Order: sequence, then structure tokens, then C-alpha cells
Amino acid sequence: MANGTILSLIQNTLQGMGVAKYGDPTTVIGNTNQDIVQVLALVNAEGDALAHEKDWQAQQIQYIFTAPYYTYTGTVTDGSASITAMSSIAGISTNPTYFQVTGIGIPQDCFITAALGTTVTLAQAATASGTAVSLTFSQVLFVPPTDFDRQIDRTHWDKSKHWEMLGPSTPQQREWLRSGYISTGPRVRYSYMGGYFMIWPPLGSTESLSYEYVSKYWVNATSPTTLTPTKQAFTVDTDTCIFPDALMRALIKLKYWEAKSFDTTAYYRDYITQRDLAKANDAGSQTLAMNPRPASVLIGIENVADSGYGS
Repeated sequence: MANGTILSLIQNTLQGMGVAKYGDPTTVIGNTNQDIVQVLALVNAEGDALAHEKDWQAQQIQYIFTAPYYTYTGTVTDGSASITAMSSIAGISTNPTYFQVTGIGIPQDCFITAALGTTVTLAQAATASGTAVSLTFSQVLFVPPTDFDRQIDRTHWDKSKHWEMLGPSTPQQREWLRSGYISTGPRVRYSYMGGYFMIWPPLGSTESLSYEYVSKYWVNATSPTTLTPTKQAFTVDTDTCIFPDALMRALIKLKYWEAKSFDTTAYYRDYITQRDLAKANDAGSQTLAMNPRPASVLIGIENVADSGYGS
């Protein structure tokens, strides 16, 4: 069952509170009446705050992306931060600062700062010289989705290798890996830095990676094309939201009464009740066993025969 529109929610709630003069607006968005303007602002502000109280299932999104790489040749000069005579810069010229380069004469943890024409500029100077040196450019920085609000822990996976990514690395761990002698391993490690999602080490292969995150959106646009919310505030009278109507009505009553400096005791109790019900019913709950035991899904010692190993 679809949730009520912001127009119907405000109409029904204000009428129930006895707001006679302005309790039945024909529109909310664009309405110049101060009461309606105030209620809309309160709903948008408190709805956004409510969206951050819990990882609501409607806000949980899986993000799958690819970590690309490119192999080209170029001329490397000892002590120079420029790689010249590049065979190509396709794929790395659009967002060069997202890539690291590896190859003979290239320092560890070496980002690209620019890629133009047949020249690539490095963040560190080369340590050896060579012509037509094979170089691997791997993307290690990724822009999160536009609606990204916060990560969901332990959902980060290397789908190509079927291994969970390790992290998030602390700044100290990140620098130890990027700068120390023991810097790579079979597992992909991740962290967030400067607003980017970062992986280590540079993979040198095209791999599919994924993680789940909580979207900052909680409002559904008119006639949505997906079930996931697409807005952070009500902007059209026919917009709906991810929260139950009973919770939204309780929220409107409480915040309207608070703004008028009236006694909110009863309305606060009703709001807390509806909020707790919504949280408890969202996505269900796990069944907790008093004697939990992992399921035997793989071969274990109990599957080994007592004899006959050589037959």
C-alpha cells in the first residue's frame, strides 16, 4: 500500500488538530500561508533527522562498480616526474588523479596528477630510466554514489575473487601499506579519504567490486521509476516518503505543537510510540537461538571416512 502524499498528510493531520482556517490547504508546495510554510519546513527537517536515526531498509543500496586498468608504454627518466612518448592515455585522461601507475622505475604509491597528449605527470619522480617501458595504470580512487550518506559495515566485496575486502583501514594502516616494504597481499583493502572510496593495492586487472551504503534520500518522487527514494526533501505535493503515515502524522502534530509552544506531552508520547513501531517493523528481525550452531555447509572432519583412503 502506497504511503500518503505530503499534501494529504498535512491536510488530514491539521484537520484532526482542529486547525480550522488553514487546516485544509489545496496545495503545500508554494503555499504562502505561514502555518503551511512552517509545517513543510518542520517536516523536511525532522524527516531528514529521522532518516539518520536508523539504517532503514528502503535506504539501503547495493553499489556495484568496476576497477579498471590500462597497460601502455612510455619513456621514463630517472629524477623526472614526467612520462613521455606514451603509446596512449585513453581511459586515464578524463580523471587522471584517480589512477596509480606501476612499472619499472616507478615509485610505490605513485599517483598521476595529469595526462595530456603523450605525456603523463606523476606525483613522484621516477627512480630509473627506460624507453618503451610497460606501465600499468590502475584506478584506486572512486567517487561514491551521489546519494551516499554512510557505509554499511562488512558489505565490501571483491566479486571477481569472491573475497571480502578488508577495512576500513585507519590513516596509520593506510600509510603503512602504501609506504612500507610489505605493501601488498591477496586481499583488497579499502578506506575513505578526501571524500573518495580508496582501494589498495593497485589491482592491475579489471575487477568487479561492491558495497552497500545508506542513501541520504528518504522522499519518493511523484510516479517513481524505482522503489528506492530519490529526494532528500518534499518538493512536489504528490511526493511520498519511506516512513509510515502514522509516524508522519505523529511527527507533524508534535513539531507543529512544539513550534506554537503548546504542551506536547501527549503528542510526544504518540510520536515515540509510532517511531519505535516503525523501527521494529522495518525489514523484520533475526531469530535468535539459545544454542546457536553454524550450519555444516562445507566438508569438515565429520565427512572424512575412517578407512579406505587409498581405494
